[in-house]
Amino acid sequence: MKNLISTSFLIAITLLAFLSACKQKERIQTPRRVTENSTTYLIQDSVLIPMKDGAKIHAIVVRNAKIEEPTPAVLFHTIYARKNDLEKAKMAADHGYVGVVSYTRGKGLSPDSIVPYKHEASDNYEVIDWISKQDWSNQKVGMYGGSYVGYTQWASVKHKVHPALKTIVPSVSAAPGIAEPMENGVFMNFHYPWHHYVSNNKYLDTTLYFNGQRWQNLNMEWYEKGVAYNAMDSLDGLPNPQFNERLLHPTIDAYWQSMIPYKADFAHINIPVLATTGYYDGGQIGTQYYLREHTKYNTNAEHYLVIGPYTHFGAQAKPDTHIFGYDIDPVAQIDITELIFDWFDYILKGKPKPDLLQDKINYQVMGANTWGHAPSLEHMAGDTLVYYLSNQRSEVAFASLFGTGNNGKDIHYSLSEEPVDHNGFLEQTIDFSDRSNLTWNSSGWRNIFADSLMVGNGFSFATEPFDSDFELNGSFGGEISVAINKKDFDYNVLLFEQTPEGKFFALALPYVGRASYVLDRENRQLLTPNKKTKLPFGIVRMTSKKISKGSRLVVVVNGIKAPFTEINYGTGKNVSEETIKDAEEPLVIKWFGESYLEIPVKRD
Repeated sequence: MKNLISTSFLIAITLLAFLSACKQKERIQTPRRVTENSTTYLIQDSVLIPMKDGAKIHAIVVRNAKIEEPTPAVLFHTIYARKNDLEKAKMAADHGYVGVVSYTRGKGLSPDSIVPYKHEASDNYEVIDWISKQDWSNQKVGMYGGSYVGYTQWASVKHKVHPALKTIVPSVSAAPGIAEPMENGVFMNFHYPWHHYVSNNKYLDTTLYFNGQRWQNLNMEWYEKGVAYNAMDSLDGLPNPQFNERLLHPTIDAYWQSMIPYKADFAHINIPVLATTGYYDGGQIGTQYYLREHTKYNTNAEHYLVIGPYTHFGAQAKPDTHIFGYDIDPVAQIDITELIFDWFDYILKGKPKPDLLQDKINYQVMGANTWGHAPSLEHMAGDTLVYYLSNQRSEVAFASLFGTGNNGKDIHYSLSEEPVDHNGFLEQTIDFSDRSNLTWNSSGWRNIFADSLMVGNGFSFATEPFDSDFELNGSFGGEISVAINKKDFDYNVLLFEQTPEGKFFALALPYVGRASYVLDRENRQLLTPNKKTKLPFGIVRMTSKKISKGSRLVVVVNGIKAPFTEINYGTGKNVSEETIKDAEEPLVIKWFGESYLEIPVKRD
């Protein structure tokens, strides 16, 4: 009798599983019809796409019921699973495409563990393959989306390009290892809560993530106590294993290289690319990386860029007309979403190319209310201004905020066209053991257009007033010459226009760098204490602005000591393991007069 009961129970369980599978199969294969605003959609919102390794990817598919012939599909593959993603798929259907939204494995209805980054290359390829085999597909697929979603597009072409994938449109693209969670080797604190945001549940942990006070308190507590960066989750009381895993890979090693196209991987990427980003977008570093490497390793790359005075979110959809105290020019107020679908029409349906794309690089010149166009980043400017950091004071004074800098004087030093003294220097001292809240070393800006300049404990340098207008187009470059009494340090460089009225215009987000990674991001090269070292710039955010007659360019240089990034104590150990006990003697930086900046300009 006992065996009979067990057998009956097993049969019942098997039958229930079979019926459940049939129900799920029927739900996938029989779209439901939904009519909204006179449009009837065919909706499949619970598709589970099987991967070769047994994992399942949750996808949403939406079609316009009036379109009966096979149609191109637009894919949006994201880790940011939201309950309203059906609307994004409907938007693609409204533009005459099959709209597909798919999620990182583990997200939505996927039964697997949530693992950011690691599986996107293979999973995206298989999702595209699945789309291409559906009855409604004409074997043409385009991808779009920003930030992490921009990264997933590049991941999908790392190993090879699926024959059905005809174009990608990555906006403000993340580039793991290159632009996040560190920038030029410096880890950024705002990535810490991100892992909780995307990994705590099948959708998004908005309650925890948007508790800004919690993260501000954590940053300040970590800063004040001086504990190791890799102990932040112990301080927080909430384990963050993915954050700590990333800290084990401070160089661009095989861990990061496996996630994105790297070096020769770009050579086989022959499909057209349209990228969008902004001068004030944290993700511009990633967008630049992909553009520069793609065109370097594939000289025939059809890679277009649209860039303007946009933020991280504005460069993905529709920019705000007013950002950080600056009213963007009317011609910059474009609808990027519509531009993206116009691009899809061009590539997937043979319609005309969008008018804005007059050349490969399309950039809005701030203050001139015009767009510029160039065949490459290098052709944005026809001339280069070279300026050296001088230890001679400039005649112009300025108003400073949060620390006077310049040894306590509200005055610039000079940016000279020739080196005044190769061995002359300005000396800066940073005491890492001092953690009072008001003494951290801040340089930056809160508004693009402001009355004051944030120098912190660094130094500012100014040119003479210009005698005519010109355009500053592209990324500044050059070389910083320093000597420090330790083995490593982190620093930033900021660029401003100071108007004839004395106001300051932030031309781009700050450059942030770690000295030991400047020459080789795959291998750390420590500095020799007290030996002069030349540090070329890594990837610097680009910008474009009309610089007016009577204005000056102002550069701020500074060592970093702040609650919002990893603190590099200079011992040469893994920075994430250093603590305030490693502070010992203060960091002394000598900024030498042979340091120079190359400013790309275009004159009439």
